[in-house]
Amino acid sequence: MDRPNILWISLEDTSPRFGCYGDSLARTPNIDSLAQHGTLYSHAYAVAGVCSPSRSAVITSMYPTSIGTHHMRTEHTNPYMPELPTPYFAVPPAHVKTFTEYLRADGYFCTNNFKTDYQFASPLTAWDQDGKEGHWRHREPGQPFFAVFNHMLTHESSMWGNMMRKYVHPDQDSDVTLATDPDQVQIPPYLPDTPKSRESLAKYYDLIAEADDYVGELLRQLEEDGLADNTVVFLWSDHGEGLPRAKRWPYDAGIRVPLIVRWPGVVEAGRVSDQLVSMIDLGATVLSLAGVILPCHLQGQPFLGLKQDKPRDYVFATRDRYDESYDMVRAIRDKRFKYIRNYYPEKPYLQWIKFSHQHPMFQELWRLHLSGKLEGDTKLFMQNNRPAEELYDCMEDPYEIRNLADDPKYKDDLERLRSALDEWRSKYDVWGDVPEERMVAQMWPGGVQPVTAVPIFIPINGHIPGIVPCSQGTFDEQTAVMLHNATQGASITFTTEEGPNPRWKLYTGPIILNQGAITIRAKAVRIGYKDSEEAIASYEIAY
Repeated sequence: MDRPNILWISLEDTSPRFGCYGDSLARTPNIDSLAQHGTLYSHAYAVAGVCSPSRSAVITSMYPTSIGTHHMRTEHTNPYMPELPTPYFAVPPAHVKTFTEYLRADGYFCTNNFKTDYQFASPLTAWDQDGKEGHWRHREPGQPFFAVFNHMLTHESSMWGNMMRKYVHPDQDSDVTLATDPDQVQIPPYLPDTPKSRESLAKYYDLIAEADDYVGELLRQLEEDGLADNTVVFLWSDHGEGLPRAKRWPYDAGIRVPLIVRWPGVVEAGRVSDQLVSMIDLGATVLSLAGVILPCHLQGQPFLGLKQDKPRDYVFATRDRYDESYDMVRAIRDKRFKYIRNYYPEKPYLQWIKFSHQHPMFQELWRLHLSGKLEGDTKLFMQNNRPAEELYDCMEDPYEIRNLADDPKYKDDLERLRSALDEWRSKYDVWGDVPEERMVAQMWPGGVQPVTAVPIFIPINGHIPGIVPCSQGTFDEQTAVMLHNATQGASITFTTEEGPNPRWKLYTGPIILNQGAITIRAKAVRIGYKDSEEAIASYEIAY
């Protein structure tokens, strides 16, 4: 069989509120059909409950705490907190690449349409096409592809604002119309069950239905192109839904995500797998399916393909500075238990993060809290401090409300998870205990972004051994040009096209020069560094 094509469909801020996951209110026929013809993973988890750290793990197959991408929003200044050491791009170790670079080097056509949000600028070497025009249809004939499409309308911000829908409650005067009946939604027990809360969650169900249409359109395009049988389709989300105590938190509502994989004739159809999968495993799994060498530094592990690893015993998640507020939380989960360690137990759960406080449910929490009307479990998220440790039986207590950390019956599970988390931290929590400003000082010495060195051209010819120290030349027989760069870990991209928006190719070996004149443009790229200046060389072969 030819090497498979691979299609990723990623959704923003989406918990598995799909029919195939047992949600009877969901309107997701296309996603449900995808699951019917593929394998549904019931225990898939993000490494962080917010987009940038999570997406950095996906694209590098490295834990954010190991490469310095664990803080959220580093690329711009914050007007409320000018003291923060921002803006900066995280600078991972020199050997870290986007995994798509390995695919491109092995002949895959890689496109992203169009969100990146990796805590560093998307490298020029990562994609053949990166933007709203990115599509597998632009590849060379017969070339295998890896195509990513990011649906963004399920983002938390879509749960507020003037979003018009079809449904109007018969007993209410409302200028907001919804296709989902707010009376039918189930509010998590730790959030206030009010009309405003119900309306925002009903909007979310409408948005998921729109995402389902988006999924259906992409799958139809695969069918139209005759590619469905040899394309592995992944559907996943970067983290859980944008509700309070969900997004930004390592509770299941914040890190449990949908994951469906379809590959006709290879991946078992209609199967539900309870295997633990971390979103950090996605990149390694794609390399495994494509038959591409897996670098040893990858921290994700393949759950499918030739290099499939043994199933995980645990998945891990983190929380650090998100927007305005510093925090440090570490979590570990097996198939049943979740252990959470709060490094700032004196802090309230609900810190100030301006963006999230626009959510209607946050507003309802505050309104009822200030009026003394919160009752029962809805008070949980408004506490002014936290336990140092939290332990939940996620099978018996899926909303993670009853903390078992002090219950002697669970002492063995508590100690087991403590030890496993400590072991994980010793390997992968490289930057967790380092103040952000000190980390940035190491990545950007003197507060200045490092710059990648300019690549040099090295013509090779049988009559001219060694290096020819010039940027152009004329040769009387076929020859080649090597590209070289002095920055450790840098990759090189080149083009022979003119104009401001050429197609940049990944440099993987000497460029063969055939008869005629040619001009080569080259840049060097390292993640977190500023790209090099462009180098240009012209050659002519006359024989």
